[in-house]
Amino acid sequence: MQDYSHKVLAVNTMPDHMHLFFGMRPTQSLSNLMEEVKGHSSKWIDRKGFTPKDFAWQEGYGGFSYSKSQVQSVIKYIQNQELHHKNKTFIQEYKEHLTKFGIEHDDRYLFKPIDYDPE
Repeated sequence: MQDYSHKVLAVNTMPDHMHLFFGMRPTQSLSNLMEEVKGHSSKWIDRKGFTPKDFAWQEGYGGFSYSKSQVQSVIKYIQNQELHHKNKTFIQEYKEHLTKFGIEHDDRYLFKPIDYDPE
């Protein structure tokens, strides 16, 4: 991300997804940036041996835009992911974001849930 002068504001990971919040410069498309982020992070995860087999992200991503006045609340939201997911799953959270942003969707094309034990 730094190669294109994007500014990382918050990152938090859960076993089945991650949130990456950044200030984006108009020097790169979002799809190109996500391709690079996913590719580089997959290679890094594999080099570190964090998973028993080669790591791969699911296809797709969700990209949402926020105003400058919302930055601190979005950062707080991302920092508190563990708390949010005691009450709702990632898929529930994602559908809420799609609805909030007025994005029509078909459940057949959403991310597939993975099995994990949060404890």
